[in-house]
Amino acid sequence: MLMLGRGLDSRDNQTRQVREAVSNVEKHFGELCQIFAAYIRKTARLRDKADLLVNEIHAYAATETPNLKLGLKNFANEFSKLQDYRQAEVERLEAKVVEPLKCYGTIVKLKREDLKATLTAKNREAKQLSQLERTRQRNPSDRHVISQAESELQRASLDATRTSQQLEETIDNFEKQKIKDIKNIFSEFITIEMLFHGKALEIYTTAFQNIQNIDENEDLEVFRSSLYPQDHQTRLDIVRANSKSPLQRTGSAKSCAGIVQISRNRLKKEEEEEDDDDYEDEDDELETTKEER
Repeated sequence: MLMLGRGLDSRDNQTRQVREAVSNVEKHFGELCQIFAAYIRKTARLRDKADLLVNEIHAYAATETPNLKLGLKNFANEFSKLQDYRQAEVERLEAKVVEPLKCYGTIVKLKREDLKATLTAKNREAKQLSQLERTRQRNPSDRHVISQAESELQRASLDATRTSQQLEETIDNFEKQKIKDIKNIFSEFITIEMLFHGKALEIYTTAFQNIQNIDENEDLEVFRSSLYPQDHQTRLDIVRANSKSPLQRTGSAKSCAGIVQISRNRLKKEEEEEDDDDYEDEDDELETTKEER
């Protein structure tokens, strides 16, 4: 009887620890599952907002000057590519993190059923023990009834011992699997996040270069030409004139020299004509003077 009492106490302690372990997993795994699911939903909403941002950048780029338009379009394309990786992140987190945690709802339910079977067998054993004690107190001399009660107690004890051993094996496997699963779940979470952020860094670098490569001065000239088209054309003509090839400059110089030479010849001819007129005037004066004499 003393040994039987110690066995009952031992099984009581075992079932209490098992119940606490199962309840602990049920509570915290449930919380982790809900929080990870919320984290994934936030990530999915961020992906949706990013898609809206991409659409708006494309719409704005279509209204801008050529270099700015190209830079914004390239930036939007890279940012859109990042959202594809974010979508893959969401799907992987669902499959590798949330689903394994969800499975523990079923696992905990099965462990509770095992615990319930053990508790039922233990209660039956305790009930048979109490019945044997009452029988001995009421009928201490009735060996047949006492023997029958002892047999019932023995069967209940064997059944309780068997279910207790099964529970012990079950909870040992449960604990081993729990540790392995939690390691895998968090390892997958970290791996998925590192893959995404590694790709994000690569894409953000390219997007940054696309923005930096926008030629501000060229776009500013295009904008000014839209405000002052004639003035801008004049400036362009001046620039083109200053940027002529040396051969073109030589041809222009020769043309200018020719014009100057022609002008000089004309001037010389005019001077000669004036001199002739002066000589004629002098001859006329001499003849007049002779006649007067």
